[in-house]
Amino acid sequence: MFSKDLKVGLLAYGAIGDEHSKAVQATAGLTLYAVCDTNPERLAAALQISPDAKTFTDANEMLAEDEIDLVVISTPPNSHYKWAKQALQLGLHVMLEKPMALTTEECDELMQLAQANGALLVVYQNRRYDLDFLTIKEQIEADQIGEIFHYESFVGGYSKPCSYWHSDAAVSGGAIFDWGSHFIDQIMSLVPSSVDFVSGLNQKRVWDHVTNADHAQVNINFKDGVQAVFINSDLAAARKPKFYILGTKGALIGDWDESAPGAVADLPAIITLHRGDGSSEVVAHVSPEPYSFHASLVAFLNDATPMSVVASQSRDVVAIMQAAEESALANGKPVSPILLRA
Repeated sequence: MFSKDLKVGLLAYGAIGDEHSKAVQATAGLTLYAVCDTNPERLAAALQISPDAKTFTDANEMLAEDEIDLVVISTPPNSHYKWAKQALQLGLHVMLEKPMALTTEECDELMQLAQANGALLVVYQNRRYDLDFLTIKEQIEADQIGEIFHYESFVGGYSKPCSYWHSDAAVSGGAIFDWGSHFIDQIMSLVPSSVDFVSGLNQKRVWDHVTNADHAQVNINFKDGVQAVFINSDLAAARKPKFYILGTKGALIGDWDESAPGAVADLPAIITLHRGDGSSEVVAHVSPEPYSFHASLVAFLNDATPMSVVASQSRDVVAIMQAAEESALANGKPVSPILLRA
């Protein structure tokens, strides 16, 4: 138990750096102690929000700081394992960006290391706190659509992918890993059934300047007959709904909000409840407490209050994505992942 604020070190200050910095500032029990990045402009941006933070350009130096209690790792995915392992070996608590790692073997090693050192290892599954997803979750828990038997989620459009690390399969893990770390986690947190097998397909047809697939699909078949589908596409001239969920009493559709400014993928979907009698209505988004993930982390470390997001869940998401990639290499042949969840 900590009698004073947990001192946080941010390892890499990329696009999500401001979000973590603001969350630390807004969360009782956390204080931002240090920020590390090789880009001086990013360090300057960090100091705009947290002027008292120490800055580092060498990750090894920051991790060696005795004052740090928790490190938030926002480096590219292919380095998550390396930096999390080093931090855990130093006895630090670790919050990782998605995915936890690129293989289940790496995830399992990190979880064992965290347990051996009495440290917290958790993945920042921030999309569980999206307004549209929380609204869907509330509707399902209120039994508005009955028992789910079919779940689809989609992200993308028809556009040239960026040339950053997100589009490099060797760094990101591929198109399935990039957005699947979010959407497959959402699926697994809503569908309680046991997974039977996974199939995946990667299409590479237009965008040759990057190595990620142009269009990727994951099918998750559960042992009770429920099926979930996730698609990430840069070749979808006609977008599918973000969410298409069928239940025994109705359906929930999440339509992209094309009217608002900004990137469509970052906007909450418009959620419509369709009932079996043919009636429908747009459902108002829920109003969650801001930065509740960070607050739950403090509660766990201070009072052992269980977190709703745990490492084993994020590890199983990696297992499903790894199985989907294996299936894609065999043109969609089903693969049964080894999961910790029964």
